[in-house]
Amino acid sequence: MRNRIITFGTDGVRGVANKALLPEDALRLGLAASRAFGGRILIGRDTRLSGEMLASALCAGAASGGADVVDLGVLPTPGVAALAPRLGATAAGVVSASHNPYPDNGIKFFSGGGRKLSPETERKIEDLLGSDFTRPTGSGIGSIEVLGDATRMYAEWVLQQLRPSAEGMGVLLDCANGAAYEVAPLVFREIGVDLTLTGADPTGMNINEGCGSTHVEELDASGQDVAFAFDGDADRVLAVDERGNVVDGDTIIAILARDKKERGVLSGEVVVTVMSNLGFFKAMEAMEIPYEVTGVGDRHVADAMNRLGASLGGEQSGHVILSEHTTTGDGIVTALALLDVMIRSGRPLSELAAAMEVYPQTLINVRVEEPGAAKAVAASEVVRLAVSEAESTLGEEGRVLLRPSGTEPVVRVMVEHTDETVCREVCEEISRAVYDASKEGT
Repeated sequence: MRNRIITFGTDGVRGVANKALLPEDALRLGLAASRAFGGRILIGRDTRLSGEMLASALCAGAASGGADVVDLGVLPTPGVAALAPRLGATAAGVVSASHNPYPDNGIKFFSGGGRKLSPETERKIEDLLGSDFTRPTGSGIGSIEVLGDATRMYAEWVLQQLRPSAEGMGVLLDCANGAAYEVAPLVFREIGVDLTLTGADPTGMNINEGCGSTHVEELDASGQDVAFAFDGDADRVLAVDERGNVVDGDTIIAILARDKKERGVLSGEVVVTVMSNLGFFKAMEAMEIPYEVTGVGDRHVADAMNRLGASLGGEQSGHVILSEHTTTGDGIVTALALLDVMIRSGRPLSELAAAMEVYPQTLINVRVEEPGAAKAVAASEVVRLAVSEAESTLGEEGRVLLRPSGTEPVVRVMVEHTDETVCREVCEEISRAVYDASKEGT
């Protein structure tokens, strides 16, 4: 077996399947996970063509290390996390590349409690990948059990969390040809909606292709009360209101936060990331709802929520955590929570969405030529001066966010302002300064 270096990124190990992520890599990760956790390990996947190949290797590796494996088959990432404690697992693995195109795939792990692993635990697994280990033989080899009713178990668990009475409501589900294609329709039919489906015919090669949350603008919600678009592993959801307007994660969180405050069940601060729209922060201030801002990534959100005892948090992308129900982002649970607010309030989603004014936002990714130079370019004098001038121009009605990417050789420039033209022009000015700095080798 090739001794490849495998490292965890912001959301597990990810790459083009059979090129950057090989079945041999999956086997080694499974073996390392069995050594780190032992006991019983659950494995789930999305609908990608490479998913069964990688999941089989992951299962084999874990069993080779002595762990008993439960193969859940195709199941949303939050479903794997939800079933982990209910099936007595010591850990769970998911084979998915979330919202990425189908040639990509990835492997990520959860604890036995259904939470994403800490960076320290991921480093432990990385260390185990490179260390010697005498594999067990005979009765020490782990078993592999295929659980045929994982979809039903997860659907029942979801409906135990939230079961709004939605008889006759027109609901369109876009399942992204991904992991939600069976379980989401099952859940929504149980609550009595008048259901329309799209993106529910996976071929292994059409996940996220022109559908799902990454293409929500193309979703036609005509004649529906609401449409929900999941991503490939269904840990995210975006909505479209009855007028055809996209309702993103920030607005969903704002709607849920106001509802929870009005009912007196909002615990701690609402946790969001620096990428949340400026309109979200102004909405929270207007409603006198405290909030906490973290770095980009759902792990940072989850960690802050645990620390603060917060009941609600998430990202603009539609990754929302409702801690009274879930340990991680769950697109189906979030959709039910939003539908529940619509039903109890008797108000259409377009009216509820008015809880937050979405500020015009421009994002430009400026590529830097030297690998690893993004951080230095972002901190250069010419860029800092451009940002300072931009902040003076924007005043209190806008903001600048400059962020060197941790995964790509780019500097992300984001500008928000009440005036869309000003927003775009200021973002372009800063981007030119970033480009110039990168050419100067600063």
